[in-house]
Amino acid sequence: MVSTTQPAFQDQLQGNHCWGCGKDNPHGLQIKSYWDDAEAICHWQPQAWHCASPTHVLNGGIIGALIDCHSIISAMALAAQQAGVALSSPTPIWYVTGKLEIAYHKPTPLGPSVALRARFDVQNERKTLVTCTLSAGDQLCATGTVLAVRVPSEWMQA
Repeated sequence: MVSTTQPAFQDQLQGNHCWGCGKDNPHGLQIKSYWDDAEAICHWQPQAWHCASPTHVLNGGIIGALIDCHSIISAMALAAQQAGVALSSPTPIWYVTGKLEIAYHKPTPLGPSVALRARFDVQNERKTLVTCTLSAGDQLCATGTVLAVRVPSEWMQA
């Protein structure tokens, strides 16, 4: 069951300017991720300017950004949940992409919204392997694996 009683993961972070998931970046994709039991889910509506060639297909770079951003923010939400801290904490637990692998299974049409679903394999306190699927309608269009690496808190100081 999708839990939307809490704000989206992205909306809980302060100063989030990420192009894919940053609520503070008006030019970005503005994805919104939520818990769905032990997984994280995101529904996102592509627009005409997100096309590839042909123009009725979602651009592969956009697909990569969606999978990467949904996976990283979801790893951050999982780490915060496990640590018992809020994502909105003044010192949130940040992750970055250590490795990103995308497999494109079929063209993703621009019309329907896409659904991203992230599953987790916590490797240790610094690394989480996230497996993410991207579907349009009932069609699996792409899968991705993201190695999310925790950023040491001392690196987050300005």
